[in-house]
Parts: sequence; C-alpha cells; structure tokens
Amino acid sequence: MTGVVALATATLGAVTATASAQPTAATASTARTAYAVLADEGTDARALAQRLEKAGATVTAVNTDIGLVSVTSTRGGFAASARSMPGVAAAAKDGVIGRTPDAGKVKDRVTREQQDTAVRSAAARHSKDDHKPPKPPKGAKADPLDSLLWGMDMIGAPQAHRTEMGDKRVRVGVMDTGVDGSHPDLAANFDRRLSRNFTTDMPDIDGPCEYTGCVDPADHDDDGHGTHVAGTIAAAMNGLGVSGVAPNVDLVNVRAGQDSGYFFLTPTVKALTYAGDAGLDVVNMSFYVDPWAYNCAGGAPEDSPEEAAEQDLIIRSMTRALNYAHRKGVTLVAALGNNNEDISNPRTDTSSPDYPGGTEHPRTIDKATCLDLPVEGPHVLGVSSVGPSERKADYSNWATDLRSGEIEVSAPGGWFRDGLGSDTYRTNGNLILSTAPLNVMQAEGQVDENGDITPLGESLGTMKDCRVVKGHGRDKSREVCGYYHYLQGTSMASPHAAGVAALAVSAHGKSQRHGGFGLAPDTVRSIVMGTARDHACPAGGVQSYTDVGRSDLYTATCVGGKGFNGFYGAGIVSASGVVAKHHHGHGH
Repeated sequence: MTGVVALATATLGAVTATASAQPTAATASTARTAYAVLADEGTDARALAQRLEKAGATVTAVNTDIGLVSVTSTRGGFAASARSMPGVAAAAKDGVIGRTPDAGKVKDRVTREQQDTAVRSAAARHSKDDHKPPKPPKGAKADPLDSLLWGMDMIGAPQAHRTEMGDKRVRVGVMDTGVDGSHPDLAANFDRRLSRNFTTDMPDIDGPCEYTGCVDPADHDDDGHGTHVAGTIAAAMNGLGVSGVAPNVDLVNVRAGQDSGYFFLTPTVKALTYAGDAGLDVVNMSFYVDPWAYNCAGGAPEDSPEEAAEQDLIIRSMTRALNYAHRKGVTLVAALGNNNEDISNPRTDTSSPDYPGGTEHPRTIDKATCLDLPVEGPHVLGVSSVGPSERKADYSNWATDLRSGEIEVSAPGGWFRDGLGSDTYRTNGNLILSTAPLNVMQAEGQVDENGDITPLGESLGTMKDCRVVKGHGRDKSREVCGYYHYLQGTSMASPHAAGVAALAVSAHGKSQRHGGFGLAPDTVRSIVMGTARDHACPAGGVQSYTDVGRSDLYTATCVGGKGFNGFYGAGIVSASGVVAKHHHGHGH
C-alpha cells in the first residue's frame, strides 16, 4: 500500500508548490459555494473535516478512502485559505470534472452527419426495412439483432460464447450517466442491490428534476450513453434485441455523470472508491475529465492560480481514487478520447475550461506535466477505436510515445465514414448498435408516445424488438419491447474491451482468500493485452482521411511494430482469445 501511495506522490511532486499559491483576498459573499479539500497522505480526513467546520465551512461529505472532504462556504477566498492549512494537499471549487465524449458534442455531430442529404436519401430508400429486426440464421444461438453487431464478430464474441458467456459472480461497473435497469435486455443482469447513483441533478445543466430531491433512482438513465455502454458489455442473450460481450455477468450502475453528461469531482471519486469497496471486478469509464481537456500540474502557463489549483486537486484526487480501486481488485478500462489527436503530443487546447461556458482560452499543453484523465491515470487500460474495416476511426486519439502507457488496446467503436467506395459508406450500420432507454428515445423524438419509431428514428437506424412473455397462473401473457440505437466513439470501443476483461475474469478467476471470486487486475491486463489480435500500422505509417472529406488535421502517424503500436496498442481485443483454456494466465 505504501509503495503505491509513494509512487503517486512522486509523480505529482510538482503539484504541491503551485497549489499553495494564493490569489488576492476576495470580499465576503453570501453565496454558498462547494469546495473539495484533499488531505495530505497520513492526515485523518475526519479530523480535517472538523477543523474545516471550525473554520466556518459546512461539511457535506467525507471520503475516508482517499481523504477527500466536500464542504460549502460563503467565505471569499476559502480555497486559498484551505490550501494554507496544515495537512491539506489540495483544495479548489468542486466544479465539473468530466463529460461523456459522446453524450453531447459527439452525439450531436454524428446525428447531424447521419441526417445530411446523402444519408437522408439512403434512409428514404432503406428505412422501411432497416428498422425491422433481421431474422437470425437458422440454428444460431444468438439474439435477433446480433447479426448487425459487426464489432462482436470482429472480437470473436460468438466463438467465445461457445465456452464462456460470463460468470454471474463477476461484477462489472458502468461509471456513466446511469443505466436503465428496466430495459428488457439488461434487467436480467442488472444488480439493483449494488447499484448506486452518486449524482444530484442540477436544473441549470440537467433541466427540471424528474424525482424528489433531484436524485434519480439507481436504475434510471436520462441521457442514454450509460445504457448503450451497458448493453455492449452485458446485454442478456435472451431471444430479444442484442447480446453483449459477456451476456451473463453482473451489471452494476456506479453513476457519476449528470443527465447532461458532465461529471463532478466528488461523485466521480465516490464512484471509484465504491467500486473498490463493493468488490467490482471491472469498471468501464467512457468519459474524460472536464472542464479541462488536459489537467496540468501547476496549470498551463495561461491558467490563473485558481484554475491551476483546480487541476492539481483533480489530478491528485483522481490518482488516489484510481490507485485505491486497483488495490481493491478493480480492472479499470477507459476511452482514449475523440479529439483526433496524438495524445502524446497534443495540440494547443482551445476548448478548456469548457464549463462554465465562455471561460475557455488557448492553453499550451506540456505532456511532462499534463494528463488526460482518467485514461492517463495509473492502472487504466486505454482503448482506441476502429471501424468495421479495422482502420483507426478518424475521430479516435492515438499515441506516438509508446513508453508512456497512454494506449493499451483497440476495439470496435464505430466509424460512420468507413467503407468508402462501397454501399456501406456513411451508413448507420458502421456505428455500434446497443440498448437505449425508451424515455430518452421519446425525449429525442425517435420514438413516439405509442412506442412506435418515428421517421427521425428510422433515419438514425433506431430499432424496436419485441417478444411475448408467457404468463403464469392468473397472469396473462404480455408483449415486452426493447429499443436500440446507434452511436460511435471511443466510448463505444471501451465497453467492448471491458466486456472482454469480464470474460477474462470469468474464465480464469478463482475463489479469493477473503471470500468472493475474482482475478488480480494486473493479471487481467496481461491476459487482455497478451491475447489481443496484432494489427500493423497502415502502409507507410501515415493514415490520411482526406478521401472521406476530413481535413489534414485528422491525418495521423502510426509508430511501432505489428505487436504494439500507437494506433492499436497491443492489438484489437479478442473475446475468443481471453477465454482460451490453454492461456498461460489461467488460474493466476
């Protein structure tokens, strides 16, 4: 334990000096502001909370796992004062720290692409047939829509399912915008007992609250992103809709994202430490840290002292939380990001801070001190995205520093512009199909109040699949329907990898001394990377996307050999590979 903490402290050595920089004293205010205060290693968080209360703050939560104290205060300059207190490692406003990359900006962008003139004409030709579930091949042990899941075929999921569908003792956490636990394709695997929602809806960004106290139930999703991710990981193989990579594992909602897709520091850290405490085996993190595209120790040169302090707090808190989860046996999987850039050598960041709006400014990113979190945090498997052709998707980040641990593997994430020169080019089928909450589909106008798919839904490839559930005794038979929609992004690649990790634990895990069933995260990592299917860089090492209408800004350079490179990492994850009984990782 000490070794892990010492490593984390060493890598963040530059943080402490700048965190103590104090701005000029602000005038007292009656507005109550939320702050997060991180205790020094070895400092009792509850004792620190008492000291902060004596200093006039109101303590709202204490996370003793990593020493994070959440407070509110009306005092101007509170954060600077807190940073000067003995035993405080970092303190700043408790602001937004993350956003699902596809829930907002990317989802909107893809939707616009799907509805452009070329696609509208294609949709008009094919929509009547496209939204009807195809019939599965005779004798196939698959769900009705599985023939549309090219990503599952790419990773060998059907072959894996012949011997391993996932073990119900294996728990997979979905750290996202929520999971619709009532979806008929997720309900059988959804763990209501362990699922938690760590967020409170905020009307200013999430819209009107739907539930008392603005706290959604732990089986609810008002965004759709988390439910889509959950379906890719573990939709049940039940004769309805789609089946996931690991269709028999236990799904746990560890919600940290707002309805709007933003993530706050305290809920995100709570979700990570809870994942460790609750004995989760794998956690998927298809989000990236906002308001900063890159969190820089001491801030970027253009950032204010308070902005620098906020980034220091995020880096140190997230690092501790990731270390904690790993130490507790959680395999951590995250999306590499959709900014179509070399994550080892980022462009000037012009988007941060993107909350609150209008505060963004150009920032010089020095990779020696700046991190894209959580994917560049400790012990995290970073996942890039490929399309049906296995080319790196145009939007997917990549890496040129192969020693830095930014990318580990690649997985199917969808690419709308794949298939140039064929009839699949710019079609919905190039994206990833998965589960969708009915409430979100209706709110977006893709499904009407009667539950029928609208013309908009048809153009976007949204599908409905129903089956009759037989009644027992006096209960009458009834029709149950599930809804499914297409998305693309590294957010969709990451759950493919998380599902593969869950199959690895299922196939090679064993009973633990302290009870339960599992497999050490470092062993899971070695199995997932060791069985990934090698994929070489494109010929010449340079991938241009100008042929599909992208600017030179998207052109990417791939470095490394077939066994490991900056586009694919150790290769495309393999569900069939991880369950192979002869693998050397078995039983470890």
